[in-house]
Amino acid sequence: MHQLQNGPLARDSPVAESNSTSPSNTANGPLILVDGSSYLFRAFHAMPPLTAPDGEPTGVIYGVVNMLRRLLQEVPTSHCAVIFDAKGKTFRNDMFDQYKANRPPMPDELRSQIAPTHELIRALGFPLLVIDEVEADDVIGTLARQASELQMETLISTADKDMAQLVNEHVSMINTMTNVTLNPEGVTEKFGVPPERIIDYLTLIGDTSDNIPGVPKVGPKTAVKWLNQFGDLDTIIEKADEIKGKVGENLRGFLDQIELSRQLVTIKLDVELDQGPEQLELQPADVEQLAALYQRFGFNSWLKTLEENSDTPGGPGIAAQSTAATETQIVSRDGYETLYSEIELDRWIDRLDSAELFSFDLETDSLDYMQANIVGCSFAVEAGEAAYLPVAHDYPGAPQQLDLALVLHKLKPLLESGQKKIIGQHFKFDMNVLRRYDVKVPG
Repeated sequence: MHQLQNGPLARDSPVAESNSTSPSNTANGPLILVDGSSYLFRAFHAMPPLTAPDGEPTGVIYGVVNMLRRLLQEVPTSHCAVIFDAKGKTFRNDMFDQYKANRPPMPDELRSQIAPTHELIRALGFPLLVIDEVEADDVIGTLARQASELQMETLISTADKDMAQLVNEHVSMINTMTNVTLNPEGVTEKFGVPPERIIDYLTLIGDTSDNIPGVPKVGPKTAVKWLNQFGDLDTIIEKADEIKGKVGENLRGFLDQIELSRQLVTIKLDVELDQGPEQLELQPADVEQLAALYQRFGFNSWLKTLEENSDTPGGPGIAAQSTAATETQIVSRDGYETLYSEIELDRWIDRLDSAELFSFDLETDSLDYMQANIVGCSFAVEAGEAAYLPVAHDYPGAPQQLDLALVLHKLKPLLESGQKKIIGQHFKFDMNVLRRYDVKVPG
């Protein structure tokens, strides 16, 4: 499978690679299923407040399309679909009226960009799916199941941990935010349980972001312990009386709700769809519509690229445009470092302090800046001279890493000074995360 290398430095990743092949795969490359809704929120929190010539916001539109372009550059394929949540409530709201009730209303600035984002994605030639009364997860789950039955290699692009339940010998998932691709072995390494136990795992711990209740005071470690000890959730329920202490009491007190939580975290695999995996082929772009949209949104560099390539029969497809739109400078990796000691960090802080400008990028475990934990950070002073500083990489054989509190204490004066020009990809997201750690970057 493919692992994206994103940012100034390639990261080591605790991920098991898949060697399986697909004898009946009709796609040129894997079938890619993009969680468009997660892309929307990621772009909203990461992109600067771009506006079109008429003043309408365009940062989300630009960010989503840019992420799609990059994904197809890194993982070329002929079959790819982008799936979004539909407006309104879903069957989960009917089951549990407090489902996602803890979430604030969608900001108007984001809401206003959804329809034009859909319009641009369709014009680029992507199949786009929005199905009423279910979530994007359920559509992706159904397509992944169908593709598995056809032995089509499938890659799900998402940051949603719930999707780990879909992983199997033919289905992997990629989080382009952290550059991690998970196959079945990778899921087990990350969560402590295999994909077929992820539903049980999520049922026990609940999901605060979706307001799904779990067993009180049961976190990932306890859930993994129980599942490894008893095998599955049904056996845990059956033998609940054997679990001692307060946590056992909490489990027994939760048994009347546990089936509801299990249903809420389970991704549907039987959504009725008009298209199957084999029909999700990328199409030639609608050049006239693209030109009009690029002009409307003020995406002038993309408009120029489109005009330069518009003599292609049928118009340039998304993959062709992605290649043409991005010039990649290949540099030696000799100047790339991974930092594990305080001395190395101090040396790099001195380099950053003496540079006129530098790039900075956070690696986190979530697209929600209110919940994201810092996994590492990277910085560069020029092309080919960069460092990655892991602080929370947790996998078998992971090296000793610096304490996050120490790292932030040392970086805080530099980041807060306002005396340096800092370049960042999706830097607004990073600033919001850092603010939660009491590091207030000006801007």
